[in-house]
This record gives sequence, C-alpha cells and structure tokens, in this order.
Amino acid sequence: MYAIVDIAGQQFKVKKDQKIFVHRLEGEEGASVEFKEVLLLDNEGSISVGTPHVAGALVTAKILTHTRGEKVKIFKKKRRKGYQKESGHRQDLTQLQIEGITA
Repeated sequence: MYAIVDIAGQQFKVKKDQKIFVHRLEGEEGASVEFKEVLLLDNEGSISVGTPHVAGALVTAKILTHTRGEKVKIFKKKRRKGYQKESGHRQDLTQLQIEGITA
C-alpha cells in the first residue's frame, strides 16, 4: 500500500515505515502529524485517484528530527568587471517517519 501525498507544497510517494525529509514543519520532535491532502491511494492494486483529494484518506506520520540540509553555494561573477559574489544557503528540513495510511 502506498499513497501520493501533498506535504508543504511538494508531492511525495510514501509507504508505511518510510523515512522522508520535507520542508520544515511546525511541531516538536516526537509529535504526530496528519496529512489529509492524499492525491492518490494504491491499496493492493486498487487505485483511487482524487479530484483533487481522495475522500476519507489520511496519512499519519511522526516527527523524528528538525535538521538542516547540505550547503548550496551561490556564486555570481561578471567577467572583466572585477565583480564576484559568493554566498550560501542551507534549507531547514524535518525528518518524518510514516506511521500509517488509512483509506
């Protein structure tokens, strides 16, 4: 059984006991969260596609940690002008463990 769920503006294909990283969510570590925006649900070959969401479907997950992603370097340069600029960014992430998918 798997589901395609919309979490924080991104779509993820999730299964039970799977761990995923998503954009930072509200809530403390160890808290349980529910996602009702299930776009597709596959229950052992029986596929339900939502318009836009599957009615009555729910994905529950547990927040494991709040962390930060790898650093992404941004480098800008204009040739022959002496202009160089370097900066970086680290995205705030939340690690989730999918506890269950209900139809």
